Amino acid sequence: MASALRQNAQDDAREVTARTGGEASDLSLVAGVRARDESAMAALYDRYSSLVYAVALRVLGDTGAAEDILQEIFLQLWRKPAAFDSVRGSMGAWLSVIARNRSIDALRKRKPETDIEDVVLSVEADFADNADRGRALVKIREVMRTMAGPQRSALEMAFFEGLTHTEIAERTGEPLGTIKTRIRAGLLSLRAAVAG
Repeated sequence: MASALRQNAQDDAREVTARTGGEASDLSLVAGVRARDESAMAALYDRYSSLVYAVALRVLGDTGAAEDILQEIFLQLWRKPAAFDSVRGSMGAWLSVIARNRSIDALRKRKPETDIEDVVLSVEADFADNADRGRALVKIREVMRTMAGPQRSALEMAFFEGLTHTEIAERTGEPLGTIKTRIRAGLLSLRAAVAG
């Protein structure tokens, strides 16, 4: 029975690959991983490993630690492919959020915190293809370039360094309310850019 299910998943992946001009969809690859198809796992790794590594490296600033996060995430995907829910977003967005969260957790293990207040970043955009993703990144970069320095800096510290609002306020010497306002306004600007 299991081999029949595995064969059906592999056949589905090949069919989708043929229909999409050689590139299987994320959903068909996840179906393949569920059927324990190593080639489907390899395809997902090839497609998203650089993204996961880049997010982890940006947060951690350490190549070894970023490689560890990369390995953990893809091992988790292999062991529990059902954790991915396409209804909640794209594979790239899901993996990016996991990489960011795992990296922040790794940072926090390095330095204990007493006041943890996370910045909530919503990744709702589901980019159909690389062209859509590329256009969104161009828009985000443009918005980031036009932001006032303190606002851009607060967003970068929150997202890429994993600092809490309180830590950002302490580092910059700004009031906590000011930091929260800057981050919220910046996130709204970015969301509008991606949606528009």
